[in-house]
Amino acid sequence: MILGVNKLLKLVKENNLVGGLCDRELNNPEGTGFDLRIGELYKISGNGYLGVEERQTCDIEKVAEHKEGEKNSYVIKSGDFYLMKTIEKINMPDNLLAEFKPRTTLQRMGIMFRASFADPGYSGELTFALANNGPCDVEIEMGARVCNVTFHEVKGETQAYRGQWQGGRVTADKKEKQV
Repeated sequence: MILGVNKLLKLVKENNLVGGLCDRELNNPEGTGFDLRIGELYKISGNGYLGVEERQTCDIEKVAEHKEGEKNSYVIKSGDFYLMKTIEKINMPDNLLAEFKPRTTLQRMGIMFRASFADPGYSGELTFALANNGPCDVEIEMGARVCNVTFHEVKGETQAYRGQWQGGRVTADKKEKQV
């Protein structure tokens, strides 16, 4: 079951389900979830490794960041790939799963948004992928709404997230053993 906004707003107020929501989402959310905003943008480079027990993520360079009260944007050129981090932070209880979908405006400009789920027990900002697969360069203002999150009730027992991305880190500094 997907939770409605009245239940979500109650969970935000009482349990800090989503921290850092803008006034629009706190006072007049649309649909069955909240829109999340781009807070930081990272270009990746170097080499990565994904093994059975170890991994090494690519190097990152922060290229843009949202600063409250300032307008700044970044151009994502055709063919470019970036990681983005949200302004908002989520705090998942043991009985909910969060699902993320792009706002359709991104798709209409050729920007592909890649995400996964936030498992029960995860807490932190969120990192997603943005790739410009279209023929046009696209300017994105930091703080713009880029995706929507919906929350699904989990029936039955769950195991809380215990992964190394807890807290919202974007990359690993060195090769690390996976948990």
